[in-house]
Amino acid sequence: MKKTDNPADPFKKALAEATRALADERELNVTYSADPSGVAGDTMRLPQVSRRMTRDEIVQARGTADALAMKLRHHDDATHARYAPAGPMARELYEAMETARCEALGARDMPGALSNIDAKLGAEADRKGYAQIKAPADAPLSVAAGYLVRQAATNRQLPAAAQHVADLWRPFVEQQAGGAMADVNAVLADQAAFARLSRKVIADLGYADQLGDDPDEPQQDDADENAEQDEEAGDNQSREQEEGEDAEASPEQSQERTQDERQAQVSLDDQTDEELVEDAEMADSEMPPELPPPVSEASADYKVYTQAFDEEIRAEELADPAELERLRAYLDKQLEPLRGAVSRLANKLQRRLQAQQNRSWEFDKEEGTLDAGRLARVVANPTTPLSFKWEKDTEFRDTVVTILIDNSGSMRGRPISIAAICADVLARTLERCSVKVEILGFTTRAWKGGQSREKWLADGRPAAPGRLNDLRHIIYKGADAPWRRVRPNLGLMMKEGLLKENIDGEALEWAHRRLVRRSEARRILMVISDGAPVDDSTLSVNPASYLEKHLRDVIAMIERRAQVELIAIGIGHDVTRYYQRAVTITDVDQLAGAMTEQLAGLFESDPRKRARAMGGAARR
Repeated sequence: MKKTDNPADPFKKALAEATRALADERELNVTYSADPSGVAGDTMRLPQVSRRMTRDEIVQARGTADALAMKLRHHDDATHARYAPAGPMARELYEAMETARCEALGARDMPGALSNIDAKLGAEADRKGYAQIKAPADAPLSVAAGYLVRQAATNRQLPAAAQHVADLWRPFVEQQAGGAMADVNAVLADQAAFARLSRKVIADLGYADQLGDDPDEPQQDDADENAEQDEEAGDNQSREQEEGEDAEASPEQSQERTQDERQAQVSLDDQTDEELVEDAEMADSEMPPELPPPVSEASADYKVYTQAFDEEIRAEELADPAELERLRAYLDKQLEPLRGAVSRLANKLQRRLQAQQNRSWEFDKEEGTLDAGRLARVVANPTTPLSFKWEKDTEFRDTVVTILIDNSGSMRGRPISIAAICADVLARTLERCSVKVEILGFTTRAWKGGQSREKWLADGRPAAPGRLNDLRHIIYKGADAPWRRVRPNLGLMMKEGLLKENIDGEALEWAHRRLVRRSEARRILMVISDGAPVDDSTLSVNPASYLEKHLRDVIAMIERRAQVELIAIGIGHDVTRYYQRAVTITDVDQLAGAMTEQLAGLFESDPRKRARAMGGAARR
C-alpha cells in the first residue's frame, strides 16, 4: 500500500472498495466532499472524512456509503419514474418508501450494512431534534412513512429518535393505510409491485389527488390507435373485396358502378360550406367535453375561469430600486414611534428562542477544542495530558417560517404599515436564531375582475365561472434570501394602488405548496388578515359563500396533512372560526405583541407553557 501522510486515507480507500462491492459496480468512482452526498452518473459522493476521523464522520461516511450502494444495487430508475406520483407530497412519500425498500432489501443479506445505516439514521434524527418533538405534526409524514416501511420490512428496532417519530405517526398510518402496509414484505423484492403498493398507501393517507394517471391502465391514445388500425385493416379488406368483385363483374356492371360513384361525388361537391360546418359542429357536440384539471388540491368543486392573467412576482419586479428605497424610507418614518416597542418584543422573542438553543459541553475528551479552564493543572504537573472538550449539538430543529400578509385594500394605512414593519423585524430576529423566514403577500391585479372578467364577458358570460379575477402573489423575501438584501422590498406595501382584493384560499394554498417543498424539519405558516375573502367580481356570479368555503377547505387540508403548523392573526376580524390555532386583535397596535407571542408559543418545549403563551396573545 502506498504510504500517505493522511491517516484517514486507508479508511477512505477501504470504504470505497467495500462500497463498489456492495453496489456491484466495479467501475464506480467514490469521492469524499463537503457537498451534499449522492450519485451522479458513475460517481458517488460521500461525506468528507478529516484527518481527525471523528466518530461522527466515520458513522456518516459508512452509513451514507451503504445506503447509496444498496439503492444502486436494488433500484431501477425506469420503473421508479413510471410509477412516480405527480404531486409534491405524494412524491416525498414515494421516494422515502422506495429508499427504505432498497435498504431493507440489502439488509437481508448484509445485516452489518443495516447497522451502519441505522447509526447514520440515528445521528441525523438526533441532529434534527426528533427525540424532543411532542406531536406528529412536528415531523414530516414522509420521514415517518420511510421509518415504518423499514421497520415492517426488517422487523428491527429503529434508533431511539427515529423510533419516537415512527411511534407518533403509527396510529394515524395504521388507521388509514394499515392494510396496505401489512403487505410490504410480500412485494419487497419486486420494485414494480412495491411501487403499486406505495401508490395505494399514498392514496389511503389522503393524497390520491396527487398520484396522477395510473401507469398500469391502458392509455386512451393507445386504444384509439388500435381501433384506428383495426378500422383501417377492415377498410383495406373491403376495398380488396370490391376490387375482386369489379374484376369478376361484367363491363355493363362496372360501368353502372362507376356512374353511381360519380353521382355521389357530385352530390358531395354540391354540399355547401355551411352544411359542412354544421356537420362538424354536430360531430363535436357528440363528443364528451374534456374536463380541465382541478385548480385546487383542497376542493375539486372550486373552479377558476382562467389562470392566464395570474402572476407570482417578486417585489423588486413591481418597482425600481430607487422607488423601493423611497417607499422603505416612508415606511420607517411612519413607524418610528412604534419601532421601540416592536424591537423590545423582538428581543424578548430572541431570548426565548436562544434559551431553546442552549449548548452544553462534554469535558475530558482526547480531541476537540482545547479546554482552557484545565490548563492550570497542566502547568502544575507537566505530565498531565491536555484536556479537550466537545460542544454538543443543539436540540433546536431546522425551522422555516412563512409570514403571509393580506394585501387587500381594507389593510390600507396603519394596518399594512404595522404588518410590514413587524414582519421585517421578526425576519431579522429569527435570522439571528438560524430560523429561515419567508415573507409573502397576496392581492389581485385589478379591481372588479380585471382581464379575467373581460374574457368572461367576451365569451358570452358562461354560468358559474368560478374565481373571476387576476391573482397577484408577491414574494417580498424568499426563505433563503438574507434580510439585508431584501430590506427595501417591504416598502412596496406602501405603494399607492398595490392593495386591491383578497382571495385567501388560493393564497394560502400557494404559500403551503412553497413550504412543503422546503427541506427543513419544521415548517410554520403565519397568516395575517383583516377579513374574510372578498372579490366583488367572483361573488357577483357565484354563491355568496364561494370564496369562504374554499378557504375553509384549504385550511382543513393543511391541518389534515399536518406537514405545516398553521397559525393566524385576525386584525379586527374573528379568524378563530376558520383556523384552529388563531387569535383576533381589536387594535392594530397589538399586532407586534400577537406575532411575537404566537411564534414564541410555538417554540416552547413544554406543551403547557406553549398553551399559555398561545392564549396570552388572545387575551391582550
